[in-house]
Amino acid sequence: MVTIGTPLSETATKVLLCGSGELGKEVAIELQRLGVEVIALDRYENAPAMQVAHRSYVLQMTDGAALREIIEKEQPDFIVPEIEAIATDTLAELEKSGINGKSVTVVPSARAVQLTMNREGIRRLAAEELKLKTSKYFFAETEDEVRAAAEKLGFPCLIKPIMSSSGKGQSVIKSEGQISEAFEKSQRDARGGGGNGSSKSMKVIVEEFIKFDYEITLLTVQSVSGTTFCNPIGHIQINGDYRESWQPQKMDPAALKRAQNIAGKITKALGGYGIFGVELFVKGKTVYFNEVSPRPHDTGMVTLISQDLSEFALHVRAFLGLPIPAENVKEKETKGKNKGKKAKSGFKVVKQTGPAASKAIFREGTSKKISYSGLEKALEEKDTQIRLFGKPEIKGERRLGVALAKGKNVKEARKKAEKVEKRVAVNFY
Repeated sequence: MVTIGTPLSETATKVLLCGSGELGKEVAIELQRLGVEVIALDRYENAPAMQVAHRSYVLQMTDGAALREIIEKEQPDFIVPEIEAIATDTLAELEKSGINGKSVTVVPSARAVQLTMNREGIRRLAAEELKLKTSKYFFAETEDEVRAAAEKLGFPCLIKPIMSSSGKGQSVIKSEGQISEAFEKSQRDARGGGGNGSSKSMKVIVEEFIKFDYEITLLTVQSVSGTTFCNPIGHIQINGDYRESWQPQKMDPAALKRAQNIAGKITKALGGYGIFGVELFVKGKTVYFNEVSPRPHDTGMVTLISQDLSEFALHVRAFLGLPIPAENVKEKETKGKNKGKKAKSGFKVVKQTGPAASKAIFREGTSKKISYSGLEKALEEKDTQIRLFGKPEIKGERRLGVALAKGKNVKEARKKAEKVEKRVAVNFY
């Protein structure tokens, strides 16, 4: 039986967020709705989730000693990572040993958090252990090894640091002459790499370039209710950053079934309860596993308007041990006398309220004084919403909010979301 206490009391159920960006903010809001006490951590003051948490701390979460000190002080019931740059070894140790005799759960599991922060760990799990279809790949530590891998894969090919996120350090190598520059970039921009004062060589993955038809995020929930899927989300990324997403992405039924099989296998293997953002490439009826995040996914912000339970509500329900209501979508038989008829079992899918889209509000500038206007015009059309993240400053390009819209179909929803985004004026002082 699940029991939730009262915040700021001896009975409180405590959740500690490692990362307090816009995704963490929505998780914190869902926790607040259920009366859970929220402690938010990040590397800078007044991060979005800190603004809706009970308490907050500023620290570098890669500092294992500092992270342990706060966790031992707060003694949370759950530790919920929102980002990858965390001292995961510390989380694994605390999950195993507990805190002063009290057990603590890393969401969805310490194993999942450790494996997914490292492209080598998750790729070897997916391709070599689970035998999931992926692009061809090689791992390399030197420029010569990258050259050898590129020669085997052919051009174009991709190079990515095994430790990075949001497209940092990634390049498409179109010819042998671009290898040196691409390798230097991978070393400079990798998490913990040369750009952070380190002289050691950082391992990279060199991948086959797949000319896919489209890519999707398949949000997959592991919970007491079993495995549940959201409808596939199509999206556009620029330099590794999400800019636009829509739901549902139209898919061939055979490709969708394969995508769900892949997502189900990888999330079960990672273990624990919570939502996972499984990134997949689709070419015809062929589906390739790309990456997985063991937390809400930025492309999944569309679910704030598209589903009766957003990805954030689903995540919170799952790790608290609460059920996930879903529709059982029956598969159709493809062979034999029952061809065309619905089979006895199928996949469980979260209810979607209609075609929807999201458009990130990206702006460029430098300021610690930001305001927003044009909102009354942006929100005049029905079935539109805005989330402003409340980020305290901007330096360069930054995602400051998201426009959301529903429509008769995905095309209409995307147009409406784009219109809303364009009408939001961001002012720097």
